[in-house]
Amino acid sequence: MDTRNWVFNINLIKESLYPCDSPLRITIKDDFFTKAAVLFSIIPYEEKPYELILIHRSNKGTRHRGEMSFPGGKFDPSLDKSIKDTALRETEEEIGVPRENINILGCLDDFPTMTRYIITPFLGIINKNQTLVKDAREVQRILKIPISFFTSKINFREQAVDIEDRKFPIFYFNYIDDISKQNYTIWGATAFLIVTFIEKIYGFTMSALGLKRFKLEKIKHLKEYIKYRDKITSKF
Repeated sequence: MDTRNWVFNINLIKESLYPCDSPLRITIKDDFFTKAAVLFSIIPYEEKPYELILIHRSNKGTRHRGEMSFPGGKFDPSLDKSIKDTALRETEEEIGVPRENINILGCLDDFPTMTRYIITPFLGIINKNQTLVKDAREVQRILKIPISFFTSKINFREQAVDIEDRKFPIFYFNYIDDISKQNYTIWGATAFLIVTFIEKIYGFTMSALGLKRFKLEKIKHLKEYIKYRDKITSKF
């Protein structure tokens, strides 16, 4: 598809998003799950496809070690007055962008993850001249990846994984950095969020399988998800 279609169009994106407080937006609450937020970070340009900012997480911590994700993390009631504060705080901590330099455009629907988080995705613009500084403890590398990479079906992969009595869809992209030549696999909730964004904003379907992710109640009753996770990543 013509890359001119991926030049940043703020009106197109904003009209397809919900205001974060909209009653039409799906919000999920459940004490069994941990509240979290991410910033779907966009760097706009005037004459080339806009970029998404993703981070390669460090190997520290108990979950999501070494994975690719958007800046974000879990709600901390001692630091955050709202889930929006979580997204802004984590973005500043992880990639060094002050909250006053982030223009929030809106939100996508909340969704539960297999690791028992409820994610609230905020979409925000970060200026192309903004200096990005990684948190050395949490982030191995910050990457800027053109949206045209993700919208190309040549780069999109999916598989159906048997989990208990159902088939679960796994989306992923293998991105090779031009400079380091390192391969980064973007999968799980991050890939799902990117695909959701593309389908909602641009109106075309990425998945050929048409499988749906598990809803909250199904995830709540899963046992030993980690063994399925290892089986999934071995096939990338």
